[in-house]
Amino acid sequence: MSARVEDAVKIYGIAATQVRALDHVSVEFPAGRFTAVMGPSGSGKSTLMHCAAGLDTLTAGSAWIGGRDLSTLNDRQLTLLRRASVGFVFQAFNLVPTLTVLENITLPLDLAGRGGREREADREWIDSLVDVVGLGDRLRHRPSELSGGQQQRVAVARALVARPEVVFADEPTGNLDSRSGAEVLGLLRTASQELGRSVVMVTHDPVAAGHADEVLFLADGRLVDTMSAPTAALVLERMKAFDRPPVGSAAR
Repeated sequence: MSARVEDAVKIYGIAATQVRALDHVSVEFPAGRFTAVMGPSGSGKSTLMHCAAGLDTLTAGSAWIGGRDLSTLNDRQLTLLRRASVGFVFQAFNLVPTLTVLENITLPLDLAGRGGREREADREWIDSLVDVVGLGDRLRHRPSELSGGQQQRVAVARALVARPEVVFADEPTGNLDSRSGAEVLGLLRTASQELGRSVVMVTHDPVAAGHADEVLFLADGRLVDTMSAPTAALVLERMKAFDRPPVGSAAR
């Protein structure tokens, strides 16, 4: 299953205060691929992610998850689709402080009412996730007893526990040191390469983007470039171009 937007337009405000956050953007996020979305502040990258994930609605165009056109779904249907098919990882971790690590990881299953035999069927998958994120000795700890990197690994496991087809990550390494960030990025690559998930990451960090299979560059709400097999150096050089004045313009 993949996610995609077609001719996506998102406008905030009206009349003189109108802002076109997305300007006819079409892009697909295929299964088994790790895609980074980059651009200057205000480029529309977070808006693109929110609309593609069904967290916000488009002004025009369409957003799809698998074969489902999100614009045709009511709030309840959107909630159920996100619960079953979409995982989220945020910069702020968003763990429940009163729950243990294991309870945070399994929270999506609890919210979906998966218990009894269903939970037994999930047990092997939960154990494998705990092993992948390396938190087997922390399952009874509370989030406050973990480092930032450990908390984000819990968040990644939680995002994957319901076996979503698409994982959206919004600045997942923004609050982490370089070592912890690399661990989280490795988990996201595992989700795409080994588990076959579509992983979409919004980031401002060229090093983080260098872990992706492809980078999409947005500016002024438009898709302006793509880069396959990125490296941190190549991404940084491309991002610098956004700060350069257009050819022929006078320096000020």
